[in-house]
Amino acid sequence: MSSTPKTEVFKTERLVIIGLGLIGGSLACALQKARAAGEVSIKTIVGCNRSLEGLKAAKQNGVIDEFCTDAAETVKDADIVVLGVPVLSIRPILEQIRSHLKPGAIVSDVGSVKQLVVDDMTELLTNTGVHWVPAHPIAGSEQSGVSAAQPGLFKGRKVILTPSENSEPRAVAQIDAMWRATGAERFHMSVSEHDRVLAATSHLPHLLAFSLVDTLASQERGWDVFKFAAGGFRDFSRIAASDPKMWHDIFLSNREAVIEALDLFSADLTNLRQHLLDEDGESLIEVFKRAKAARDHFEEQFQNTGSDIE
Repeated sequence: MSSTPKTEVFKTERLVIIGLGLIGGSLACALQKARAAGEVSIKTIVGCNRSLEGLKAAKQNGVIDEFCTDAAETVKDADIVVLGVPVLSIRPILEQIRSHLKPGAIVSDVGSVKQLVVDDMTELLTNTGVHWVPAHPIAGSEQSGVSAAQPGLFKGRKVILTPSENSEPRAVAQIDAMWRATGAERFHMSVSEHDRVLAATSHLPHLLAFSLVDTLASQERGWDVFKFAAGGFRDFSRIAASDPKMWHDIFLSNREAVIEALDLFSADLTNLRQHLLDEDGESLIEVFKRAKAARDHFEEQFQNTGSDIE
């Protein structure tokens, strides 16, 4: 994995974002801000969504310049197409648009899982004259929708690009420059490393948060227990308010890496249970000390780099 150097100013005629939710909408907002500051050269930013009301609001609020609800029609003259849809929706979208993309167009995405996306792009876009550069901005919140979009969402955050050795250098440079314009720190990483790292640091924590909240809520009078929950529970459970559809797609798409991370965690959890059964306070405190040291290190890195948990 390596950080990428600064690149030239991002320039493109027509940028299409399909899926104008939190990430897609925030990308549009960030690029609009950069354009207003003269930091990028973009003629038109187009949004495509199924919700016409959301698109109209986005245009009225200056998030996008144009909009369309027909993905195939929207991409006909596009130079760059960013897929901001859930991971399992990427293939159906590619099937709709691939025959309408012009030669030389660049397709990217914002998905939290990369192997499935790369496989679909390779299968559907090879020999079409279209380039593809998968990407993943490690930023977000438990909120969703274009109404939650913010221009500073990616500032100081990490964006991982997973180009292959066959990727067209100009296309990679364009997507890198696009994300640089949002204020993000860009990294290049292999697909397998990306999916393994994200399974452990993002996907597993979300799975645990969903599971814990569901466990408590499912108990008899489970909703009452939340009356007595303090800040620690609120902090831990925050990400359980994330978009269920998006995380459904992520877990199924990256299930092997998530299961591997879950198995490791389960083994350590079993060890903790045994320490409690054995009243082994010494082993417990060693675990807690190691965890605190690791968490303190992470917090220091977070403050220095502005990284965020997706």
